[in-house]
Amino acid sequence: MADRQTSSPQLAARTPAQELLDALGPITGFHDSSSLGAFGMPSGAMTEDMLASAATATVATRFGPLEKVHAFWFAGMSCDGCSVAVTGATNPSVESMMLGAHPGLPRVILHHPVLNMESGPHYLRPAEEAIEGTLDAPYVVILEGSIADEVVAHASGGYWSATGEEPWGADGELRPVSSTEWVARLAPNAAAMIAIGTCATWGGVPSAAGNPTGAMSLMDFLGKDYRSVLGVPVVNVPGCPPIGDNFTETVAAVLYFLQGFGPLPEFDELGRPAWLFGETVHRRCVRGAYYEEGTFAHEFGDPECLVEIGCWGPVVNCNITSRGAIKGLGGCMNAGGACIGCTMPGFPDKFTPFYKRPPGSLASTTVSRLVGSVIRPLRKFSNDNLNREVRWDRQGASPSAFSREKTEPSALADVGHKFYDKMRRAGDTARNDADVWGKRPDEAPSGGSPRIRS
Repeated sequence: MADRQTSSPQLAARTPAQELLDALGPITGFHDSSSLGAFGMPSGAMTEDMLASAATATVATRFGPLEKVHAFWFAGMSCDGCSVAVTGATNPSVESMMLGAHPGLPRVILHHPVLNMESGPHYLRPAEEAIEGTLDAPYVVILEGSIADEVVAHASGGYWSATGEEPWGADGELRPVSSTEWVARLAPNAAAMIAIGTCATWGGVPSAAGNPTGAMSLMDFLGKDYRSVLGVPVVNVPGCPPIGDNFTETVAAVLYFLQGFGPLPEFDELGRPAWLFGETVHRRCVRGAYYEEGTFAHEFGDPECLVEIGCWGPVVNCNITSRGAIKGLGGCMNAGGACIGCTMPGFPDKFTPFYKRPPGSLASTTVSRLVGSVIRPLRKFSNDNLNREVRWDRQGASPSAFSREKTEPSALADVGHKFYDKMRRAGDTARNDADVWGKRPDEAPSGGSPRIRS
């Protein structure tokens, strides 16, 4: 197992996906649809058919050739947190995409094991049609959770995580079909392959040191040369769980591309949406100014910067602090939690132990403290001056009853504030001679003078 996990992709003759298909062999058939009956159809209709009458995607609104796109959602080594996060997305929401409510976008026919009404063979039928090549629209594959090494599991007669059964066993017997196998069989003809969550994008917790599953990311599984039928590499939206809006926004951007309504959006060298993961947590952190001033929290619940109690925000690519978790609210640092690097490829092994001061922060926080010891008093000095009306300065007192016990500025502070005001006014260009704006020289006041003193 260790050899399979650590082998160099440059030296591997075949990708893990190809190795799995080689081990499993070709498939010979699918369920007999005529004998399925109504079992697994509590509503008497497929979810797609139930929503079709309420969908609003028409020729007039979609601006492109695609009326719909199927999205097959599979869960590998997963806790289902990504599904929970996405159901909370609002920009756009899952339900609005399923109804085709966004101009330019085709409606999304989502095949999700939790959200769909149908179950069993009825639920699997669209995926079978996709493999057969008879599906009525293009499809994308979404993977939640990491890919387990099903080659090893298959050799011992087992599997790690499965989605349904198919007659792909010996002599057409039903056997569980792993999510990994579905992904491998659907990938060659997919319009796009999208990994959601850190487990699917980088391997995540299931791939941590010591795991017995051989877990890996979707990119590791398909290989660096993978391209969808439309030329799109694997798209990665990391997070544990990811921000729901990050995922739905990325899907919408990819769908606009598939619709021919826009270019493929910009992704970084690891397949992440560049506009969402281009900056670190720290740059948009609500506690970032405390770091600049050299003041740090000593325990959770303190309002200051959390770096010294285990926050990795300065070196982690994520937009949680600026976007929030749901509807712009919440988010790790916004709610007082330290960043543990869950969006990064090195998570979790390179970030443990959690909630301990990162070794590399010692140098930067020391410098920050030194600089902050000068900056904080200067800012306090200016703040004291700007917290007073000019009238109060002339009268020598502020009229608020709340300030009875507050002493007025000392004579030294008063002199300092006046000196500060003098420096401020020295740069006031409104007090200097200036060109007459918007008039010709002969239209200027004072007998046509091109200059005017305010």
